[in-house]
Amino acid sequence: MSVPPSVIVWFRRDLRLADNPALVRAAATGRPVVPVFILDEDTPGLRPPGGASRWWLHHSLAALAGDLAARGSRLILRRGQAAVVLDALVAETGADTVLWNRCYDKGSVARDTEIKAGLRARGLQAESFNASLLTEPWEITTKAGGGYKVYTRFWQACRAAGDPPSPVAAPDSLPAPQAWPVSDDLAAWRLVPNAPDWAAGFSEHWIPGGQGARDRLEMFLDGAVTGYAAKRDFPGVAATSGLSAHLAWGDIGPRQVWAAAVKDAPAGEGRETFLKELVWREFAHHVLHHFPDLAERPMDAKFDAFPWMPDDGLLAAWRRGRTGYPIVDAGMRELWATGTMHNRVRMVAASFLVKHLLQPWQAGEAWFWDTLVDADPASNPFNWQWVAGCGADAAPFFRVFNPSLQGQKFDKDESYVRRWVPELGTDAYPAPIVDHKGARDRALAAFKSLKRS
Repeated sequence: MSVPPSVIVWFRRDLRLADNPALVRAAATGRPVVPVFILDEDTPGLRPPGGASRWWLHHSLAALAGDLAARGSRLILRRGQAAVVLDALVAETGADTVLWNRCYDKGSVARDTEIKAGLRARGLQAESFNASLLTEPWEITTKAGGGYKVYTRFWQACRAAGDPPSPVAAPDSLPAPQAWPVSDDLAAWRLVPNAPDWAAGFSEHWIPGGQGARDRLEMFLDGAVTGYAAKRDFPGVAATSGLSAHLAWGDIGPRQVWAAAVKDAPAGEGRETFLKELVWREFAHHVLHHFPDLAERPMDAKFDAFPWMPDDGLLAAWRRGRTGYPIVDAGMRELWATGTMHNRVRMVAASFLVKHLLQPWQAGEAWFWDTLVDADPASNPFNWQWVAGCGADAAPFFRVFNPSLQGQKFDKDESYVRRWVPELGTDAYPAPIVDHKGARDRALAAFKSLKRS
């Protein structure tokens, strides 16, 4: 009796079993399934994950491997150019089908398009699916058929389209091949730092993987979601979901989050605001689809001529949380210690770098890419362009946050800054590296010169 050919499922930013269309399709064939993750840092045009994301990836892959083992399967790990690795796996396993879920950054799209064409040209089946978004970024369009640049209109169009499709359950089991291909050892990839271990504190805050994501979502929907609209801007209050990194690596999918929120959270402003935040993430991917160079170039072309004043010393002070502005410094230190930063503080810290210090937004985007566990190819550059005033539906550049007033408004009791800046009020804390009024005037003058030119 002949053995049916295997199906390769290529995992990427979809490190889960439930609501994973590629895996579900593979299981439905009844044929042997070979789950694979490829650490592709060699294909030209791809942006490798930053250091904090690599820490998350290590632990999420370990969790995924455990989930697969519970269903009688394995996770095969390989490193190298994805096209080369997949060709080798097809030859080793006799597979005639390769399935995956889509990524939407420019480098991944170019690579995947070429791989799909190459497999099909050899008579193999290659198919991709949507596991990362509520809807594909090209499915919501303006009346003219183009992309949206204003979030409110995008949100209204998404709501008019109705609820996204319901998530699908994980396969109960996955048929194994007669012989498993050789796998790399996850530890050998050295995704987790050890000399020094700057991520030592991450595990106090995060449990990567599908179970960690489900537990965090359940806890949020059982409590904080009701006060989410009123409290989410206060960094000293545990009012947010903490799901962004789980979504970035696909420990959980947005359709799962949406369905759970609609089912389990009480109707009201809290739930509605939370759903809007999910759609803000969608909006970032929508914009990335229509503007693939989002991480490199400003959407507003006139910002190509902005008179930035790059300064390694100012950039270093910002990175280390030594600016002399407590809310900014608290955020930057929280980022280094935990791999995340409260969203309100992200806006303040980013605005400070771009407007008070006149450092290019790309420098801040690159630092966040390396230090955030939730660094996402769409959300990270999208939000930096929004803060810098050069992106879609952007905050005007002339809106310059006063970091001191922001601290007073959103951290009145200083519970947040005192946690991360314990030396506040002593000689050990630095004086402000710029004067707010002078820096604001300089930023506005720079913007006016841009408009004149």
